[in-house]
Amino acid sequence: MKTKKLTVLALTIAVAMILSYLESMIPAFVAIPGIKMGLANIAVVFALYKLGWKEAAGVSLLRVVLVSLLFGHLASFFYSFAGAVLSLLGMILLKKTERFSEVAVSVTGGVLHNVGQIAMACILLETDVVRFYLPFLILSGTLAGVVIGVAAAILVRRVKVEV
Repeated sequence: MKTKKLTVLALTIAVAMILSYLESMIPAFVAIPGIKMGLANIAVVFALYKLGWKEAAGVSLLRVVLVSLLFGHLASFFYSFAGAVLSLLGMILLKKTERFSEVAVSVTGGVLHNVGQIAMACILLETDVVRFYLPFLILSGTLAGVVIGVAAAILVRRVKVEV
């Protein structure tokens, strides 16, 4: 891997971690627990469009591992990992079609992240009662995905990366 690309990748991972940390400092603005904006996905969508799918996967998964080690706990790792993997798969597949914008890719990632977390909750809690929480998470994932997608699209268009 070229030094330039490795440097951009490292900076993107660092930005994703910083955004995750900053988001953890923001108090919940809704009464439903667990709903977040997913600010770190700005870095993941950026990496997907500017660096490639493998690099985006690296940014996302390394961020999950590092943030869980530094600021989380084992359960948060499992939830985040499940959400990140499903989100990544959906975003990568949608982007590969070259028919969808960064916003659509981001919305897909936001919704699938929540689906992955609910699936993991069903496994860890050994109950499917949490599935009733999914409609609220799909709505929040859609709204957050739009905001994150717009921010990522602006970055993709304005930040020049030569790797």
